Amino acid sequence: MLINIQKGEIGLLFKDGNYVKLLEPKKYFLFKFLGFTVKILDVNKIFNVEGKNINLFLEDKELISKLDLIEVKDNELYLHFEDDKFKEIYRVGKYAFWNILKKNTFIKIDLNNPEIPDNIDDSILKNPKLSTLICSYEILPYQEGLLFFNGVYQRTLKSGRYYFWNVIKSVTANIIDLRQLQLDIAGQEIMTEDKITLRLNFVCHYKIKDSLKAILTIKNYEEQIYILLQLILREYVGTLKLDDLLKKKEEIGEYILRKLIEKSESLGIEFLFAGLKDVILPGEIKDILNTVLIAEKKAQANIITRREEIASTRSLLNTAKLLDENKTLYRLKELEYLEKICDKIGNISLLGGGSLIEHLNSLLSSPERDKK
Repeated sequence: MLINIQKGEIGLLFKDGNYVKLLEPKKYFLFKFLGFTVKILDVNKIFNVEGKNINLFLEDKELISKLDLIEVKDNELYLHFEDDKFKEIYRVGKYAFWNILKKNTFIKIDLNNPEIPDNIDDSILKNPKLSTLICSYEILPYQEGLLFFNGVYQRTLKSGRYYFWNVIKSVTANIIDLRQLQLDIAGQEIMTEDKITLRLNFVCHYKIKDSLKAILTIKNYEEQIYILLQLILREYVGTLKLDDLLKKKEEIGEYILRKLIEKSESLGIEFLFAGLKDVILPGEIKDILNTVLIAEKKAQANIITRREEIASTRSLLNTAKLLDENKTLYRLKELEYLEKICDKIGNISLLGGGSLIEHLNSLLSSPERDKK
Protein backbone atom coordinates (compact mmCIF):
# COMPACT_ATOMS: atom_id res chain seq x y z
CA MET A 1 0.00 0.00 0.00
CA LEU A 2 1.41 3.37 -1.07
CA ILE A 3 0.94 6.27 1.36
CA ASN A 4 1.67 9.83 0.20
CA ILE A 5 1.99 12.38 3.05
CA GLN A 6 2.08 15.92 1.68
CA LYS A 7 3.47 19.14 3.14
CA GLY A 8 1.18 20.51 5.84
CA GLU A 9 0.39 16.97 6.91
CA ILE A 10 1.78 14.48 9.44
CA GLY A 11 1.24 10.77 9.41
CA LEU A 12 0.78 8.58 12.48
CA LEU A 13 1.73 4.95 11.97
CA PHE A 14 -0.27 2.27 13.78
CA LYS A 15 0.24 -1.48 13.94
CA ASP A 16 -2.68 -3.58 15.03
CA GLY A 17 -4.29 -0.35 16.35
CA ASN A 18 -1.29 0.66 18.49
CA TYR A 19 0.66 3.82 17.79
CA VAL A 20 4.17 3.23 16.48
CA LYS A 21 5.73 6.48 15.31
CA LEU A 22 5.49 9.76 13.42
CA LEU A 23 5.73 9.88 9.63
CA GLU A 24 7.14 13.01 7.97
CA PRO A 25 5.79 14.30 4.63
CA LYS A 26 6.89 11.89 1.81
CA LYS A 27 5.79 8.61 0.18
CA TYR A 28 5.70 5.35 2.11
CA PHE A 29 5.02 1.77 1.04
CA LEU A 30 3.38 -0.34 3.76
CA PHE A 31 2.29 -3.94 3.94
CA LYS A 32 -1.31 -3.75 5.04
CA PHE A 33 -1.46 -7.47 5.69
CA LEU A 34 1.11 -7.00 8.46
CA GLY A 35 -1.42 -4.85 10.35
CA PHE A 36 -0.02 -1.41 9.50
CA THR A 37 -2.34 1.59 9.11
CA VAL A 38 -1.65 5.31 8.80
CA LYS A 39 -3.67 8.23 10.14
CA ILE A 40 -2.93 11.47 8.25
CA LEU A 41 -3.49 14.72 10.19
CA ASP A 42 -3.69 18.34 8.97
CA VAL A 43 -1.12 20.41 10.92
CA ASN A 44 -3.33 23.51 10.50
CA LYS A 45 -5.85 21.90 12.84
CA ILE A 46 -5.72 20.89 16.47
CA PHE A 47 -4.13 17.50 17.12
CA ASN A 48 -6.97 14.99 17.36
CA VAL A 49 -7.05 11.26 16.65
CA GLU A 50 -10.62 10.02 16.77
CA GLY A 51 -11.11 7.33 19.38
CA LYS A 52 -7.62 7.78 20.84
CA ASN A 53 -6.65 9.49 24.07
CA ILE A 54 -3.92 12.07 23.65
CA ASN A 55 -1.94 10.47 26.48
CA LEU A 56 -1.20 7.49 24.15
CA PHE A 57 1.09 9.70 22.08
CA LEU A 58 2.97 11.56 24.80
CA GLU A 59 5.85 9.07 25.03
CA ASP A 60 6.95 9.87 21.45
CA LYS A 61 9.48 12.69 21.97
CA GLU A 62 9.68 13.42 18.25
CA LEU A 63 5.91 13.91 18.08
CA ILE A 64 5.87 15.96 21.26
CA SER A 65 8.52 18.31 19.84
CA LYS A 66 6.13 19.21 17.05
CA LEU A 67 3.24 19.92 19.45
CA ASP A 68 2.39 22.55 22.09
CA LEU A 69 0.46 20.99 24.95
CA ILE A 70 -1.90 22.59 27.44
CA GLU A 71 -3.92 21.06 30.25
CA VAL A 72 -6.92 23.10 31.38
CA LYS A 73 -8.23 22.51 34.90
CA ASP A 74 -11.75 22.95 36.24
CA ASN A 75 -11.26 26.55 37.37
CA GLU A 76 -9.28 27.68 34.33
CA LEU A 77 -9.57 28.96 30.79
CA TYR A 78 -6.93 29.11 28.09
CA LEU A 79 -6.98 31.67 25.30
CA HIS A 80 -5.23 30.31 22.23
CA PHE A 81 -3.37 32.62 19.82
CA GLU A 82 -1.90 31.63 16.46
CA ASP A 83 0.85 33.98 15.28
CA ASP A 84 -0.36 36.48 17.91
CA LYS A 85 -3.94 36.38 16.59
CA PHE A 86 -6.75 35.21 18.83
CA LYS A 87 -8.03 31.82 17.74
CA GLU A 88 -10.11 30.00 20.34
CA ILE A 89 -11.04 29.45 24.00
CA TYR A 90 -10.45 26.12 25.70
CA ARG A 91 -12.19 24.83 28.79
CA VAL A 92 -11.41 21.71 30.88
CA GLY A 93 -9.26 19.08 29.13
CA LYS A 94 -5.86 18.32 27.56
CA TYR A 95 -5.08 19.76 24.12
CA ALA A 96 -2.22 19.59 21.62
CA PHE A 97 -1.48 22.07 18.81
CA TRP A 98 0.91 21.63 15.89
CA ASN A 99 3.76 24.16 15.98
CA ILE A 100 5.16 23.28 12.56
CA LEU A 101 3.68 26.07 10.45
CA LYS A 102 2.40 28.46 13.16
CA LYS A 103 3.49 29.87 16.50
CA ASN A 104 1.13 29.05 19.35
CA THR A 105 0.82 31.24 22.42
CA PHE A 106 -1.60 30.94 25.33
CA ILE A 107 -2.98 33.09 28.13
CA LYS A 108 -3.98 31.16 31.19
CA ILE A 109 -7.04 32.50 33.04
CA ASP A 110 -7.77 31.70 36.68
CA LEU A 111 -11.57 31.91 36.91
CA ASN A 112 -11.43 32.16 40.70
CA ASN A 113 -10.27 35.72 40.09
CA PRO A 114 -12.84 37.63 38.00
CA GLU A 115 -10.36 40.45 37.32
CA ILE A 116 -9.19 40.30 33.69
CA PRO A 117 -5.41 40.67 33.15
CA ASP A 118 -4.17 43.87 31.52
CA ASN A 119 -2.42 41.92 28.76
CA ILE A 120 -5.77 40.99 27.19
CA ASP A 121 -6.83 43.62 24.68
CA ASP A 122 -10.37 45.03 24.72
CA SER A 123 -10.89 43.88 21.13
CA ILE A 124 -10.49 40.27 22.30
CA LEU A 125 -12.91 40.78 25.18
CA LYS A 126 -15.54 41.98 22.72
CA ASN A 127 -15.20 38.80 20.65
CA PRO A 128 -18.54 36.89 20.46
CA LYS A 129 -16.77 33.72 21.63
CA LEU A 130 -16.25 35.35 25.03
CA SER A 131 -19.70 36.94 25.35
CA THR A 132 -21.11 34.21 27.62
CA LEU A 133 -18.05 34.26 29.88
CA ILE A 134 -17.69 38.00 30.44
CA CYS A 135 -19.78 40.77 31.95
CA SER A 136 -19.01 44.43 31.37
CA TYR A 137 -19.96 47.70 33.04
CA GLU A 138 -19.65 51.25 31.72
CA ILE A 139 -19.27 53.98 34.36
CA LEU A 140 -20.04 57.47 33.03
CA PRO A 141 -18.11 60.58 34.22
CA TYR A 142 -20.89 61.53 36.67
CA GLN A 143 -21.14 58.01 38.11
CA GLU A 144 -19.19 55.52 40.19
CA GLY A 145 -19.73 51.81 40.67
CA LEU A 146 -19.48 49.55 43.70
CA LEU A 147 -17.98 46.23 42.61
CA PHE A 148 -19.07 42.96 44.29
CA PHE A 149 -17.82 39.38 43.83
CA ASN A 150 -20.36 36.85 45.14
CA GLY A 151 -22.00 39.71 47.07
CA VAL A 152 -18.75 40.80 48.76
CA TYR A 153 -17.61 44.39 48.19
CA GLN A 154 -14.27 44.66 46.36
CA ARG A 155 -13.63 48.24 45.30
CA THR A 156 -15.15 51.41 43.84
CA LEU A 157 -15.03 51.86 40.07
CA LYS A 158 -14.45 55.32 38.62
CA SER A 159 -15.54 56.37 35.11
CA GLY A 160 -14.57 53.95 32.32
CA ARG A 161 -15.48 50.53 30.89
CA TYR A 162 -14.70 47.39 32.90
CA TYR A 163 -14.72 43.67 31.98
CA PHE A 164 -14.84 40.72 34.38
CA TRP A 165 -14.95 36.93 34.12
CA ASN A 166 -18.43 35.96 35.22
CA VAL A 167 -18.08 32.16 35.36
CA ILE A 168 -17.24 30.82 38.84
CA LYS A 169 -17.92 33.97 40.85
CA SER A 170 -20.94 36.19 40.34
CA VAL A 171 -19.92 39.75 39.46
CA THR A 172 -22.21 42.73 40.04
CA ALA A 173 -21.67 46.48 40.09
CA ASN A 174 -24.07 48.96 41.67
CA ILE A 175 -23.82 52.14 39.61
CA ILE A 176 -24.39 55.33 41.61
CA ASP A 177 -25.37 58.69 40.10
CA LEU A 178 -23.24 61.42 41.71
CA ARG A 179 -25.17 64.34 40.21
CA GLN A 180 -27.67 66.47 42.10
CA LEU A 181 -30.83 64.40 42.51
CA GLN A 182 -34.40 65.42 43.28
CA LEU A 183 -36.96 63.70 45.46
CA ASP A 184 -40.60 64.82 45.29
CA ILE A 185 -43.29 64.20 47.86
CA ALA A 186 -46.61 64.79 46.11
CA GLY A 187 -50.02 65.06 47.76
CA GLN A 188 -48.81 64.23 51.28
CA GLU A 189 -51.80 64.45 53.65
CA ILE A 190 -50.93 66.05 57.01
CA MET A 191 -53.18 67.36 59.80
CA THR A 192 -52.47 70.76 61.36
CA GLU A 193 -52.79 71.57 65.05
CA ASP A 194 -56.33 72.90 64.48
CA LYS A 195 -57.36 69.54 62.90
CA ILE A 196 -57.39 70.65 59.27
CA THR A 197 -56.12 68.03 56.83
CA LEU A 198 -53.92 69.50 54.11
CA ARG A 199 -52.12 68.03 51.13
CA LEU A 200 -48.55 69.22 50.66
CA ASN A 201 -46.20 69.00 47.69
CA PHE A 202 -42.58 69.05 48.87
CA VAL A 203 -39.25 68.86 47.05
CA CYS A 204 -35.74 67.95 48.22
CA HIS A 205 -32.39 68.19 46.38
CA TYR A 206 -29.48 65.98 47.42
CA LYS A 207 -26.23 64.33 46.27
CA ILE A 208 -24.61 61.00 47.15
CA LYS A 209 -21.56 61.93 49.23
CA ASP A 210 -20.47 58.46 50.38
CA SER A 211 -21.81 55.85 47.96
CA LEU A 212 -20.38 52.96 49.98
CA LYS A 213 -22.26 54.02 53.10
CA ALA A 214 -25.43 54.81 51.15
CA ILE A 215 -25.48 51.34 49.56
CA LEU A 216 -24.00 49.02 52.20
CA THR A 217 -25.48 50.49 55.39
CA ILE A 218 -28.88 51.58 54.04
CA LYS A 219 -31.46 49.52 52.21
CA ASN A 220 -32.91 51.67 49.43
CA TYR A 221 -31.56 55.08 50.48
CA GLU A 222 -34.13 56.94 48.33
CA GLU A 223 -36.99 55.29 50.22
CA GLN A 224 -35.29 56.09 53.54
CA ILE A 225 -35.01 59.78 52.57
CA TYR A 226 -38.67 59.79 51.56
CA ILE A 227 -39.77 58.37 54.91
CA LEU A 228 -37.50 60.77 56.81
CA LEU A 229 -39.02 63.72 54.95
CA GLN A 230 -42.52 62.49 55.75
CA LEU A 231 -41.78 62.23 59.46
CA ILE A 232 -40.15 65.66 59.72
CA LEU A 233 -43.02 67.26 57.79
CA ARG A 234 -45.61 65.66 60.07
CA GLU A 235 -43.66 66.70 63.14
CA TYR A 236 -43.42 70.34 62.04
CA VAL A 237 -46.82 70.87 60.41
CA GLY A 238 -48.60 69.16 63.31
CA THR A 239 -47.45 71.94 65.64
CA LEU A 240 -48.87 74.76 63.49
CA LYS A 241 -52.35 76.10 62.95
CA LEU A 242 -53.49 76.69 59.39
CA ASP A 243 -52.99 80.46 59.50
CA ASP A 244 -49.48 80.07 60.92
CA LEU A 245 -48.62 77.46 58.32
CA LEU A 246 -49.67 79.73 55.46
CA LYS A 247 -47.59 82.55 56.93
CA LYS A 248 -44.50 80.35 57.43
CA LYS A 249 -44.35 78.57 54.08
CA GLU A 250 -40.78 79.74 53.46
CA GLU A 251 -39.64 78.75 56.96
CA ILE A 252 -40.82 75.14 56.53
CA GLY A 253 -38.15 74.39 53.93
CA GLU A 254 -35.40 75.88 56.10
CA TYR A 255 -36.50 73.84 59.12
CA ILE A 256 -36.71 70.59 57.13
CA LEU A 257 -33.27 71.18 55.57
CA ARG A 258 -31.68 71.70 59.00
CA LYS A 259 -33.19 68.44 60.22
CA LEU A 260 -32.02 66.56 57.12
CA ILE A 261 -28.47 67.89 57.45
CA GLU A 262 -28.35 66.42 60.96
CA LYS A 263 -28.89 62.97 59.36
CA SER A 264 -26.61 63.46 56.35
CA GLU A 265 -23.49 61.93 57.90
CA SER A 266 -25.20 58.68 58.87
CA LEU A 267 -26.83 58.37 55.44
CA GLY A 268 -23.76 59.29 53.38
CA ILE A 269 -25.88 61.91 51.60
CA GLU A 270 -25.43 65.67 51.23
CA PHE A 271 -28.72 67.60 51.38
CA LEU A 272 -28.70 70.80 49.31
CA PHE A 273 -32.22 72.20 49.34
CA ALA A 274 -35.67 71.54 50.73
CA GLY A 275 -38.78 73.54 49.97
CA LEU A 276 -42.57 73.52 50.06
CA LYS A 277 -44.04 73.74 46.57
CA ASP A 278 -47.78 73.77 47.19
CA VAL A 279 -50.33 73.73 50.01
CA ILE A 280 -53.58 72.18 48.78
CA LEU A 281 -56.58 73.00 50.97
CA PRO A 282 -59.83 71.01 51.21
CA GLY A 283 -62.65 72.47 49.11
CA GLU A 284 -64.75 73.76 52.01
CA ILE A 285 -61.74 75.35 53.72
CA LYS A 286 -60.77 77.06 50.49
CA ASP A 287 -64.30 78.50 50.13
CA ILE A 288 -64.22 79.77 53.71
CA LEU A 289 -60.82 81.40 53.23
CA ASN A 290 -61.98 83.02 49.99
CA THR A 291 -65.04 84.42 51.78
CA VAL A 292 -62.87 85.76 54.61
CA LEU A 293 -60.46 87.29 52.13
CA ILE A 294 -63.26 89.02 50.20
CA ALA A 295 -64.69 90.40 53.45
CA GLU A 296 -61.27 91.64 54.55
CA LYS A 297 -60.68 93.37 51.23
CA LYS A 298 -64.11 94.99 51.32
CA ALA A 299 -63.46 96.22 54.85
CA GLN A 300 -60.11 97.62 53.80
CA ALA A 301 -61.73 99.35 50.81
CA ASN A 302 -64.42 100.89 53.05
CA ILE A 303 -61.77 102.15 55.48
CA ILE A 304 -59.83 103.77 52.66
CA THR A 305 -63.01 105.34 51.22
CA ARG A 306 -64.01 106.77 54.63
CA ARG A 307 -60.50 108.06 55.21
CA GLU A 308 -60.52 109.87 51.86
CA GLU A 309 -63.97 111.33 52.53
CA ILE A 310 -62.89 112.63 55.93
CA ALA A 311 -59.74 114.14 54.45
CA SER A 312 -61.76 115.81 51.68
CA THR A 313 -64.32 117.17 54.13
CA ARG A 314 -61.60 118.47 56.44
CA SER A 315 -59.96 120.21 53.49
CA LEU A 316 -63.23 121.88 52.51
CA LEU A 317 -63.82 122.98 56.09
CA ASN A 318 -60.35 124.52 56.30
CA THR A 319 -60.87 126.32 52.99
CA ALA A 320 -64.23 127.71 54.15
CA LYS A 321 -62.73 129.03 57.37
CA LEU A 322 -59.93 130.80 55.51
CA LEU A 323 -62.34 132.39 53.04
CA ASP A 324 -64.60 133.53 55.86
CA GLU A 325 -61.76 135.07 57.78
CA ASN A 326 -59.96 136.72 54.85
CA LYS A 327 -61.98 138.87 52.43
CA THR A 328 -59.06 139.32 50.07
CA LEU A 329 -58.65 135.58 49.79
CA TYR A 330 -62.38 135.30 49.21
CA ARG A 331 -62.07 137.89 46.42
CA LEU A 332 -59.14 136.02 44.84
CA LYS A 333 -61.13 132.81 44.90
CA GLU A 334 -63.99 134.53 43.10
CA LEU A 335 -61.58 135.87 40.47
CA GLU A 336 -60.14 132.37 40.03
CA TYR A 337 -63.56 130.96 39.29
CA LEU A 338 -64.27 133.91 37.01
CA GLU A 339 -61.12 133.18 35.02
CA LYS A 340 -62.14 129.57 34.60
CA ILE A 341 -65.60 130.58 33.43
CA CYS A 342 -64.23 133.10 30.94
CA ASP A 343 -61.87 130.56 29.44
CA LYS A 344 -64.78 128.30 28.62
CA ILE A 345 -67.64 130.74 27.82
CA GLY A 346 -67.68 133.81 25.52
CA ASN A 347 -70.98 135.53 26.66
CA ILE A 348 -72.62 135.43 30.08
CA SER A 349 -76.20 136.55 30.96
CA LEU A 350 -76.53 137.45 34.65
CA LEU A 351 -79.83 137.08 36.49
CA GLY A 352 -80.75 137.53 40.12
CA GLY A 353 -78.74 139.14 42.83
CA GLY A 354 -76.03 138.26 45.19
CA SER A 355 -72.59 139.36 45.92
CA LEU A 356 -70.81 137.15 43.37
CA ILE A 357 -73.29 137.96 40.58
CA GLU A 358 -73.05 141.69 41.22
CA HIS A 359 -69.28 141.59 41.03
CA LEU A 360 -69.40 139.52 37.87
CA ASN A 361 -71.83 141.99 36.29
CA SER A 362 -69.72 145.01 37.19
CA LEU A 363 -66.51 143.30 36.01
CA LEU A 364 -67.94 142.10 32.71
CA SER A 365 -69.47 145.56 31.92
CA SER A 366 -66.55 147.65 33.17
CA PRO A 367 -64.70 149.98 30.76
CA GLU A 368 -61.42 148.35 31.54
CA ARG A 369 -62.70 144.95 30.33
CA ASP A 370 -64.14 146.61 27.15
CA LYS A 371 -60.79 148.10 26.36
CA LYS A 372 -59.24 144.72 26.64
